[in-house]
Amino acid sequence: MKIKKFEVSPLFVNCYLVYDEETKEAIVIDPGDEPDLILDFVKEEGLNLKYILCTHGHFDHIGAVKEMKEGTGAEILLHEDDLEIYRHSPQVAIQYFGIEIDPQPEPDRLLKDNEIIQINNIQLKIIHTPGHSPGSISIYTNGYLFTGDTLFKGSIGRTDIPGGNLNELINSLKKISTLPLETNVFPGHGPKTDIGTEIKTNPYLSF
Repeated sequence: MKIKKFEVSPLFVNCYLVYDEETKEAIVIDPGDEPDLILDFVKEEGLNLKYILCTHGHFDHIGAVKEMKEGTGAEILLHEDDLEIYRHSPQVAIQYFGIEIDPQPEPDRLLKDNEIIQINNIQLKIIHTPGHSPGSISIYTNGYLFTGDTLFKGSIGRTDIPGGNLNELINSLKKISTLPLETNVFPGHGPKTDIGTEIKTNPYLSF
């Protein structure tokens, strides 16, 4: 399994491309902007993009979903509890940040907790981690955890926005903190970390 990181958009979102080197099947996580950058890599590597996986529906994480869908035909996956946030993301982007994004295509499938997404031999487990938004998810596979805006290195995502809830986020952190300590954490913003380091140093994980 290979992981390629792109930092995109004015809000420095981490977009991840996860792919199988042998079969070339791939998924993209949180294509927030700069679709040409991501699509060029997909083409250069000869990848077959199967899924566009959104950790949540905020505009900075979904701004290039439309172009990724048009360029690859991949299925759009989103947790069911973030559908309204996803649909209203263009209005929020322009109203609060002055950033214009197109309305995004409707998801092809709405996800639930503990669902498994398969690309060849790679299994990705969906972990519902609400708090930053009602339908925020983290994605676990083979010692790697993609946390979106649930967990950052030394911090957490905001909860002072519509749909945010600090108590729910703390419960979500408790859930993912039970993963193996060596689990690599790939957040939606900022540098990567691991579960063991965050338990020791992140003030929000001192339960």
